Amino acid sequence: MTATSPMLTVHIPLTVRRRGGRKVVIAPDGTEAPTIGGAARIDSTLVKALARAFRWRRMLESGRYATIDELAAAEKINASYVSRILRLTLLAPEIVEAILDGRLPPEMTLLVLIKPFPVEWSEQLPADASQIR
Repeated sequence: MTATSPMLTVHIPLTVRRRGGRKVVIAPDGTEAPTIGGAARIDSTLVKALARAFRWRRMLESGRYATIDELAAAEKINASYVSRILRLTLLAPEIVEAILDGRLPPEMTLLVLIKPFPVEWSEQLPADASQIR
């Protein structure tokens, strides 16, 4: 456009959110914009939390730490946080694989997964389990 031509402004109602350390564009209807090349969206925050959970469980099972409080003190973090992250070791194998492969639905974030959930694996899966399979 030249300096004399009228300016055209286009407003697109998008939201940008952080997911796993990356910025994701959310469309007006709440869906995520597709990634370039259909690449998996691996949530690194969730993967790190999962790795921590299994590492901490191994430390407790091996006897390195007798209690969650001892482990939390050694890691210099709150025992309540350690307990919430340790719950991730009880997730259904399908959910763990979906986290590692980047196939987890966008609404299943770390904040959602550290809340209390059923111990039975079949009850943990979303209503539309095809989302993670």
